[in-house]
Order: sequence, then structure tokens, then C-alpha cells
Amino acid sequence: MDVAKVIIQHKRLSNLLSEKKVKQSLDILDDMLKNVSSGDLRDEYDSIVMTYRNMLTYTIDGIEDPERNKIYSKLIQSIFTLADSAKQDILSRNSGWHTYWVKQQAEKELRLTGKSFIETVDDLVFKSDLDEWLKISIDAIQHGSDQARKHQKLVKNIFNHLWLTDYYGEAESTLAEIILNQDKFKWYEKSLFTTAVTLSALRTWQTEKMHLLISIYLAKEEKVMERALSGLIMNLHYYDGRLMFYPDIVERIITLSADTAFREHSRIIVLQTIRSRETEKLGKRLHDEILPKVEKLRPRIEEKLDLENILPKGDEKNPDWSEMFDQSEDVFKSMEELTRLQMEGADVYMTAFANMKHFDFFKDFQNWFVPFYPEHETIDEIYRDEILGPATNELAEALYKTPFICNSDKYSLLLNLKYLPAAQKTMMLKVFRMELEGLQQLNEEESATDPYRNFRINVTQYIQDIYRFFKLSPYRKEFEDFFSGRLDIYNSSFFTLTFRDTDVEAGIADYFFSKNFYDDALSLYLKKIHSKPDDAQLYEKTGYCYQELEDFNSSLKYYKMAELIDRKAWTIKKIGLSLRRLGRTEEALDYYLQAIELEPDNMHSVLMAGHCCLDLKRYGEALKYYFRIEYSDPHNIKILRPIAYCYFALGRFDDSEKYYDRLSEKKLNAHDQLNRGHLALCRGNKREAISYYRQCILGGEMTKEQFMATFQEDTPLLLSLGMNPDDLPIIMDYLLFITG
Repeated sequence: MDVAKVIIQHKRLSNLLSEKKVKQSLDILDDMLKNVSSGDLRDEYDSIVMTYRNMLTYTIDGIEDPERNKIYSKLIQSIFTLADSAKQDILSRNSGWHTYWVKQQAEKELRLTGKSFIETVDDLVFKSDLDEWLKISIDAIQHGSDQARKHQKLVKNIFNHLWLTDYYGEAESTLAEIILNQDKFKWYEKSLFTTAVTLSALRTWQTEKMHLLISIYLAKEEKVMERALSGLIMNLHYYDGRLMFYPDIVERIITLSADTAFREHSRIIVLQTIRSRETEKLGKRLHDEILPKVEKLRPRIEEKLDLENILPKGDEKNPDWSEMFDQSEDVFKSMEELTRLQMEGADVYMTAFANMKHFDFFKDFQNWFVPFYPEHETIDEIYRDEILGPATNELAEALYKTPFICNSDKYSLLLNLKYLPAAQKTMMLKVFRMELEGLQQLNEEESATDPYRNFRINVTQYIQDIYRFFKLSPYRKEFEDFFSGRLDIYNSSFFTLTFRDTDVEAGIADYFFSKNFYDDALSLYLKKIHSKPDDAQLYEKTGYCYQELEDFNSSLKYYKMAELIDRKAWTIKKIGLSLRRLGRTEEALDYYLQAIELEPDNMHSVLMAGHCCLDLKRYGEALKYYFRIEYSDPHNIKILRPIAYCYFALGRFDDSEKYYDRLSEKKLNAHDQLNRGHLALCRGNKREAISYYRQCILGGEMTKEQFMATFQEDTPLLLSLGMNPDDLPIIMDYLLFITG
């Protein structure tokens, strides 16, 4: 059985059904049902088809039924549920996945008790263990005792049951009530159970699971409520096409959205989920850009800093430091930026910890989601270490309070510590002691000014945990990667229901804009324009998004609309840019001249006016603008290049050569060498021209094919300057001979 085909079929069916294309959905479902083991599913399908055909007949015959819309919605719900059940049936028998192996083991245990399915909480295989746990005093349980181990097994059984149960009934409702309303389970266990509900819902949609996540959120237990609302939002985004067919959930969301705290909590989760899109880009930048620069800097530090003599000489600073750091300024700027991103909630550690997920700890499925807490059994391994052992409590406490590392990475770090050399262990202890001191003060200061600080930290860490599971866990192929798509939660029904008539949309649009996600920002700005048609800044940002997406017709349209509302130099320049990109250079020049009138000292407008004149082959006019740039910034070497070219194009070869000589004081690029060759050629120095052309080709910046194409483009100019057209093919062939 082709498992991939079934997954694609199910997704296609769900999309069609969301669009109310019921017949096409039923056709796909009919094909899926050929591979199921349960005849009950086929019977259910036949019943749905008969009901739908009758509804169609009544509608065509003009029979009025006041209940029709309700029946129609229920029918669509039934098709969704049947499709989910068919998918699970096929995957459980054909995928060979860990998920279904665990599920089959649980079902085998259930059958051994003489039961075939679970109806009430008394049917649970672990019911006796649960009853025993509810009777004892949990404070009397000793760490590492048989009773503690028995409890760990109970927690695992509850997690697996909540995760692997397709449809919750009375048993799961009672179990959830026990977990929520009795103080027999710690916050970290409730957090784990909440994730199990989230994962179960992602496998099979059920409104009861959504209501349960809402109930857990409303219980307001810190470190648990964050997971519940995150799970709810993930599921409502994943099943966005279904939501409007379930009015009870819609009503619940509308009611919740009246609460300011709920809206702010939801905004934090939506933004943090969207922020995960930056993770791979950040990791690549860290790997390809920052770390190599830091690595190159290390020998300079060792060479430049006389470490042995610093302390004996007192506080005197090494004068070479400033020079060394100036040369490496871009490294430190990048590191500062990463620190800022980390403070905002960006996942800067994904790359660093990706290779630390090989421990046996992560072979246990639920450990990818377990919150970090100092009492966890993994800490016991550190107690036995002669260096780390005496400071284990400090170490665990510092890690627990650290806001910038997610739970999964905290366990990775802890497990990795015992393999470090003694000197590094000692250094790490010092770092953590300092961290603990600083965190205490930071927590107090920030909590006083930001009432949502703890919620934001817990959400950030949890979403990063989930992200690592989908990207790194050995079980990731059994799940559709929630983070692989656009994560456009801002386009979901949940977002619309929650943030009606608020500025959250604008804030997310500006976030996308600041991170260069212009396509996402654009869709939100276009929505906002309808509600704020007189906001010039919205038109400017929309125009800029189109500009960055290289849709210059659209950027021109929105820049012009912005100019009508608020005429300013910036917008006029952007109109000029769009026109120039569209090849409407004469019009572009006119707008740049208008910008110069408004801001005479703005050299960018002057430069662009020069470029327009150059495009229009008005070389003398272009020179006037380029000279203004040279005068305002005499050390700007780059402006020499277009001046030299304009002089050449005007046939003023001596003036052109002077500027190329000045440019030669720095390294000439391939185009400079090509133009210098043209200059020599027009002055009759063929040997000198060939030398420049040869350097251009052999320098590595320009291929032979690129050189030939550029030479061909320049031929009309060379002919206008008096070159013999018969000489050019000969020069080209000679050049090809000597360059191989």
C-alpha cells in the first residue's frame, strides 16, 4: 500500500471539502476506503452518500427544509471524520511507524484484560495504578524509589493514551478532569499531557480535543496554559478549512476573544510561531558568516594580545586592541544583532544544539516535549560526576531559570556536560553561577514592567521544543512538518475571529516587513489599505513590498497613491526608481529632478539623475551630476568609474584616462579593465587594449562568454568613436587565440 498516496489523497479531500466540493471529496474517499480493514467505515460511507443524494433531490425539487443548513454542516463533519478514520486505519496497518507500533502494543494490553475498547475510565489498562497514585501522599514519595518509578510509568501510559486515542469519549473526559482538578500531578506532568492532546488532535480532528485545550488554558496554571493555547492555535491553523463547519468552536473563540489577556496571549503565540521561519536562515548565517569570521579572528587575538603580561602590569590597556577590533567590527556587529534577536525570541541555538540530540534520552518519544525541571531523573547522572556533582543543584537551577534556551536544548546541554574535559566543566560551572546571579535580578526587573514576560518566555521555549521535534527527532517523518509551510496564521479563520478590529494585523505586517518577508507583509498591508484608505505610509510600505518583489508596475501604482496623500522626496525617488526599472527613463529623470528640488543636498537623488542621463546616453549632462557627487565626497573612489566612462563616451580620451589612472590606485574590476581596453583601442594602442582585455578574461570575474557578449554590446559605441568595424573581429579572434 502506498502510504504517501493516502496522505496526499486525504489532504486533497480535506481541501475540496473545505470548499464545499462534496461530490469530488466523496469520490476520493470512495477510493481510500478500498484499502481499509473495517467494513463499518464502508457502511458509514454508503449512509452518507444516501443522505447527500436525498438532500440534493429535495433541493432540486424545491422542497423547503428549515434544517437543511444544519444537516449539510453535519454531513460535511461526518465526511471529515470518516476520512480521518480511513487514513488512520490504512496508516496503522501499512506505515510501520513507531506511532502505530506503540498504539498496537496498548491495544494488545487492553485485549489481555478481556476488553476490546475503552468506554469509561475504569476500562483503562492503567486504572489501578492511577487509583493507587490518587490515594497516596505524593510528598512522601522518595526520588528513585519503586513508587517513583511506578509513577513515571503511569505518566508515560497517560501520555501515550491521550496521544494515541483517535476520538475522546467519556474515559478521556474523566481522565482529563482528574488531571486538572486534583493536585496529584505536577505542572510538568500536566504540560506533557497537554502536548499529548495537541499531537492527538493533529492526527485526528475532534472538537472535544479543542474544548479540552481551551479548558486547560482557562485553568491558568503557569507553564501549562501556554502549551494548551499554543496547541489550540496550531490545530486551528492546521485545520483552518474545517473550523467554520464547527459553530461550537467558533462561538468559543469569539467568546474568548472578548478577553484582552486572551488576545495578547494569542498574539504572542502567533508572532513566535511565525518567527520560527527565521530559524534556518539564522542557523545558516551563523554557520556560514559569523562563526568563520570569529574563527579567523582567533589567531589575531592570540597574536595581538600579550596575555601573560596583562595582569602584572596593572590596568594598562593594549593599544593594539582597538585596531584589531576595528578590523573585525563586522563580527561584533553581527554578534550584537544575534543577541538582540535572541532577546526578541529568535531561535539562535538550533544549529548549535542540533548535533546534541543523539543521546538515548531522545529515543523516548515523550522526552522531546518534557519541560526542564530540576527534579528530573536526568539530573541524577550529574550527581555522580566528581566536578559537577557538588554543584548540581546550582547547575540545574540556573538552567531551569535560563529564559533563552528551550527545554529540549537544556537537556542536551546537561547530558553533554559529563563528556567535557575537567577544565571545561569547571569553566561551565563559573558561567552558570554568574548566570544565576544575573537572572534573579533580570527576572525581578522585567516582570515588574512586562506582565506577559513569563508567558512569552514559556511560549518561546515550547514552540522551539516543538520545532526541534519536527526538524530533528527520529520520529519526524511520521508527522507532517507544521513548520514547513508559510505559517500564514494571520490568514486563518482563528486569527480573524480573535483579532477583529485590532491593530495586531498591522504589527505582524511590520514584523514581516522588518524581516524582509515582503510577500507576507504585502498581503496584510493590502488588507489594511481597505480600512485605512488615507494612510500614506501604508501605500509607501505596500509599494516597497512590490518593489522588493520586482513587480514595478504595482510599486509605481502604490507610490503614486502615497504621493497624492503626502508628497515627499522619499516617495518621489521611489517613483523614479520604479519608472527606471520599467525602462521609462525619461519619466524617471523627471521625478529625480523633482526630488532634487525638494532636497537639493540629497546626493542619492543627484546620483540617480546622473544614472538616468547615462541610460539616455546624455553623457555631458550625466557628468554634471557625477561631479556634484565627487565634490561632496572627494574620497569616494566609486564615482570615478562613471565619470571616466562618460568622458570616454564623449571622446574626451585624455580626461577619461586621468580618471582611470586614479581608479587604478585601487584594484580595477573586470569592467574597468574592459573599458580601459576600449580606451586604449580608440587611441590606437591595440597591444595595450589586448593586454587589458586579456586581464579581464583571465582575472576570474568575467567568463570568456560574458566578455564576448559585453564587447558586442559596446560595439556601437566603439564605432561611433571612430573604430574601424573591420578591426573588431580580428581583435576578438586574436584575443581568443592568446587566452586559449
